[in-house]
Amino acid sequence: MKEIFIILCIKFLFICNCFSQQTNTNVRQKINFNSDWKFIKGDHPAFKNVDFIDTAWRKLQLPHDWMIEGPFDKSNPSEASSAFLPGGIGWYRKTFTLPDSLKSKKVFIQFDGIYMNSDVWINGHFLGRYPYGYSLIEYDLTGLAKPGQTNVMAVRVDNSLEPSARFYAGAGIYRNTWLVITDGLHFDNKSGVFVSYKN
Repeated sequence: MKEIFIILCIKFLFICNCFSQQTNTNVRQKINFNSDWKFIKGDHPAFKNVDFIDTAWRKLQLPHDWMIEGPFDKSNPSEASSAFLPGGIGWYRKTFTLPDSLKSKKVFIQFDGIYMNSDVWINGHFLGRYPYGYSLIEYDLTGLAKPGQTNVMAVRVDNSLEPSARFYAGAGIYRNTWLVITDGLHFDNKSGVFVSYKN
């Protein structure tokens, strides 16, 4: 019985996949969002504001770890576990435009990893805070990021409470970042699709 159920589930998923490929190949898009970020080490509440002028900030591509850039110093509170490198607080900003075609779509931002204690804003609107540094973080941008207009994303990363790990963890948006585009009816982006059988 269990084997029949699993076979039927696999067939159902296969048929759904074939149908979606025939009707619309762009039901879900995952777009790399690593390019054209700006960074500064330091902290100021104005950094989250849309009208803040960030032209003096450093331009970079993600993933990025500011801790590895040094300097090495035995007086750094990170101690030997993080190679005596500096923690602190850093900010990232990105200005981008979404195409008009996304007006009827759901738009999410996914961070594969931010180390650590991150706060995220879109167009001055606070999306949320996430203290943990190793897991995927997702925020819904629908209605907040405006298609056809300029949008500003700001991310504050606080790794000032060193030592924060028993091994080197770095500091910053140290994994890939993605824009995920879906229809209104969609599978959960983080958990994906799975089949379980309960006897």
